[in-house]
Amino acid sequence: MSENLNDPVEELTLETCWELLRGSSLGRIAVSFQGEPEISPVNFIAVGDRLLLRTSQGTKLLKLTINDKVALETDSVGTHIAWSVVVKGTARVIDSQKEIFEADQLPLKPLIPTLKYVWVEITPTEVSGRRFRLAPEPERY
Repeated sequence: MSENLNDPVEELTLETCWELLRGSSLGRIAVSFQGEPEISPVNFIAVGDRLLLRTSQGTKLLKLTINDKVALETDSVGTHIAWSVVVKGTARVIDSQKEIFEADQLPLKPLIPTLKYVWVEITPTEVSGRRFRLAPEPERY
């Protein structure tokens, strides 16, 4: 945790953020569409310095193609520790057959029984994270 043992919040290094991203597969993607924020759950995989997710034709894909600026958040809450990592970046639909073939070899499968043939790549512009020490609220006085 933090160097200050009384501080319940620790800013994570970029390396630690990527370790947590590589160990995660479920997150929430946020995009602004027609001036309104939209958040959708997605499963993803971290590959190198980018994130890949699968989706199907539909509203989520339409929103990503209209506004390619996105944020993806993943987190975990345990008994004593919680953490959150946020990736801000640019999304693009993978359309080259070579890239699609390579993505199809990755161990990312849909979590629900739907066909998701469209791959989306998120290239990060910013990655940040925090770890939290969980404990009861302190006394006020």
